Amino acid sequence: MSKAIIIATILGYIAVLFTVAYISGRRANNEGFFVGNRSSSWWMVMLAMVGAAMSGVTFVSVPGMVAASGFSYFQMALGFMTGYFVIAFVLIPLFYKRNLVSIYGYLEERFGTGAYKTGAWFFFISKLLGASVRLFLICVVLQLLLFEPYGLPFWVNAAVTVLLVLLYTFQGGVKSLIWTDTLKTICLVLSIVLSIWFVLDRLDMSLSEMIATVKGSDSSRIFFFDDVNDKRYFFKQFLAGVFSVIAMTGLDQDMMQRSLACKNYRDSQKNLVVSALLQTAIIFVLLVLGVILYTFAARMNIALPQGSDNMFPTVATQPTMPVVVGILFILGLVSSTYSAAGSALTALTTSFTIDVLGGAKRYDDNRLTIVRKRVHICMAVAMFAVICALFIVGSSNVIDAVYTLASYTYGPILGLFAFGILTKWRVRGKYVGVVAIVAPVLCFILQQNSEAWFNGYKFSYELLIVNALITFVGLMLLIKRDKQ
Repeated sequence: MSKAIIIATILGYIAVLFTVAYISGRRANNEGFFVGNRSSSWWMVMLAMVGAAMSGVTFVSVPGMVAASGFSYFQMALGFMTGYFVIAFVLIPLFYKRNLVSIYGYLEERFGTGAYKTGAWFFFISKLLGASVRLFLICVVLQLLLFEPYGLPFWVNAAVTVLLVLLYTFQGGVKSLIWTDTLKTICLVLSIVLSIWFVLDRLDMSLSEMIATVKGSDSSRIFFFDDVNDKRYFFKQFLAGVFSVIAMTGLDQDMMQRSLACKNYRDSQKNLVVSALLQTAIIFVLLVLGVILYTFAARMNIALPQGSDNMFPTVATQPTMPVVVGILFILGLVSSTYSAAGSALTALTTSFTIDVLGGAKRYDDNRLTIVRKRVHICMAVAMFAVICALFIVGSSNVIDAVYTLASYTYGPILGLFAFGILTKWRVRGKYVGVVAIVAPVLCFILQQNSEAWFNGYKFSYELLIVNALITFVGLMLLIKRDKQ
């Protein structure tokens, strides 16, 4: 696949992206930036939610992981769907009732300023690392396909990528993201479906033959119940999926900014339920795509590189593959990753401005606009720094890195909200931060020693649940005597 086609595809998408962002966000005020003026239609937010959840990591990593893990990731997807129902019918009414701009305002109401700042800071760290890992993936692919052939260093690649994300989200925030994420969802779904269509055509394979190939593949096994020590064990994957989506979506300012942009909580619930069903279907289709791509590589004797994340870009851009598949891959990758990075940057700006700096409580509207824009730039610089650091460290499986990080950073947030919702106890708020720091440290020690301590059992993504449980128990130690 020629560099000219890659450049044309990227520039074409960016032109459309900036046009949509400009039209939708040119009159956005602070409320529009933070919560989209709470005037968005539920179906529009639903399409945006699908796009926001399906990042470039999902697009690239899920097909690649089929060879080593089969369809086991679909067990997590079933957990995701269950988690979305919990968000829709437990968290959404809670947030709308309080008319929250930042969801961490709930922690302030429930436990005081200490817990509020703790939740905000843990979200900030979680989102900065998670978003940077996701954006790192597109930078790696673009370095391989575009920047490296021109002799350009990785930091130039990262700087250009982050700058583009900064520019298209700078004015409109959530109000723009609702529209750009909808564009991304359309591009992503078309890229996946049409990629399968063109690969099947190249293989001269009918739809029924494709189904038979997938069913007959050793990589198509979904459920794993036989070995509790296996990372793919069903209950590990399913429960990790449930609690991951509650933490990484329901308790994530980035994702909840979209749902809070609906006109009312009923519309927000519809958005979440429908988007959960669509996301589950898309993940399954991506797994099918993985089997088809590996089949194509085997028949064409394509040598696959090390690292499952490199499989899709390598096969999609092969000379033996129709050029349109390479274009669709670039389109799907760029649309999904830029959109996810843009929403993360907006959420980081919102949380830091509102939660850490005091936001509307501290500044008038004009001053808040100035502060918000300065913070937006600072967040972009921080993302650039983390991306460059990740390049130095390296990672062969980005989706694994995302959920591993989430197990440590989202656990205290999940524990705080669970304690607040499930109990009526008050705690000594000034010590909440200590509990939130100790819990991940204990989890790290536990993970490093679990095989020796628990007869070979090795923790995977379910470590998030343990992290939240330790936080919950720690908060119980802080209960005030005058319960109410």
